[in-house]
Formats: sequence, C-alpha cells, structure tokens
Amino acid sequence: MYISNFQDLLVWQKSHQLVRRIYSEVRLPQEERYGLESQIRRAAVSVPANIAEGCSRRHNKELIHFLNIALGSLNEVKYYVILCKDLSFISVQEYDSLYQLCVEVDKMLNSLSYKLRNKE
Repeated sequence: MYISNFQDLLVWQKSHQLVRRIYSEVRLPQEERYGLESQIRRAAVSVPANIAEGCSRRHNKELIHFLNIALGSLNEVKYYVILCKDLSFISVQEYDSLYQLCVEVDKMLNSLSYKLRNKE
C-alpha cells in the first residue's frame, strides 16, 4: 500500500501533534536538557518520522515494519511521560492529557497495522 502523502494520514497528524505538545509542554530542569528531555523529544519525533518513511515503501510488509518501529518509539514516549509525572516535572493534568494522546496514537497505529496485515 503506497501512500503518496503521509500527511493525509490521521495517525501521522495525531503523532505530529504529540511531538509539538512534547516540545511545548515538557520543560525539564537544566540538568535534564541533554538527558531525559532529549530522549523524550527524540522518541516522540521518531513516531511520525517512521510513519512517513514507511509510507514511501512499496509493500505492506515494509510499511508494517516502520509502523512497528513507530509503536516502539511511542512506548518509549509513554514511559518518559510517566517518569516525568513521577519526578514532578509535569503536572498530573499534563500527564493525563499527554498519555491519553499517546493511547490514541497507539490505537491508530495498531489498527492500521492490523488492516495492512490482513490485506496481505
């Protein structure tokens, strides 16, 4: 399934929204700038980036591979969001909102992957 414009995918749009929210809402102490803050940002960026890269592939199996990488990165983001809450770097409200967006993206990625696997 070749997708000519990855930006048309709702899952890409939602994951891009997650990246923008991570960048704007997750502000960690100076000593975490090159540690946790860098890690959560890189993991978040990896989600829509892998969706985009997978969309350029000609076969469903390849796209599914990149969706699985995106899911792995999304699970990293989920953990980092939990950790940020537990360390009081973000509020419970920020946590709830960010985690819910992660869950939404997770469901969309799994649904797309499932549909592609059943097309083969």
